[in-house]
Amino acid sequence: MGTAFITGAGIRIGQAVARALAHAGYDVALHANRSLEALTSLADELRALGRRVTVHAADLSRPEAVDALGASVREAWPALDVVVHNAGLYERVPFEDISREQYRTMLGVNLDAPFFLTQALLPSLLAGKDPVVVHICDIAGERPESHFAHYSVSKAGLLMLTRALAVELAPRVRVNAVSPGVAAFPESFDAAAREQILRRIPMGREGSVEDVARAVVFLAKDAPYITGQVIAVDGGRSVKL
Repeated sequence: MGTAFITGAGIRIGQAVARALAHAGYDVALHANRSLEALTSLADELRALGRRVTVHAADLSRPEAVDALGASVREAWPALDVVVHNAGLYERVPFEDISREQYRTMLGVNLDAPFFLTQALLPSLLAGKDPVVVHICDIAGERPESHFAHYSVSKAGLLMLTRALAVELAPRVRVNAVSPGVAAFPESFDAAAREQILRRIPMGREGSVEDVARAVVFLAKDAPYITGQVIAVDGGRSVKL
């Protein structure tokens, strides 16, 4: 079918995306930073399907690590059909307490890394059959919440990067985004916090990481005339005030 590279593939959405692409027939390059044990287990699982799999470790907050990761993936995969930028930081901090280091790290992982990894992997993408880049964004990039200013700014930047690269890299490379709402609650959210959020979702329930993964596979396989677009996988939350 093709080849795909997924960042942050060890857990949650990234793991589901990697698994869905492998089941759809893609060989995969998998990246993680702290979830290396889970990544190794996933790699073994996908190899059992007959897929070619490579594993790459990198701290995306470090520019030199991003550059090394790009070079490593490009060497292992001279042609790529799908690049999924999923790795990201998420933290709740009141605006007045956000340090410069926290701000720079947040933007480094959530925005700078996708920018420069796509730049590094462009030769491999141009060698792909119908190449597409997919950014995993967040509805917070358009509808911010209190205490997530630096996170919201990083995701808003990723939305604009989606549109900018869709223009810049056309017609050869498509660039789209998937914007989840609640795909899986963070463990830190208690029952009251979860219930408050669920009341704002028209469908009345949380989604799943598999919902997000299916949207990515759609963009990879079945959307040859879609670029520069954002698919909200959020149960309708983004359309409800």
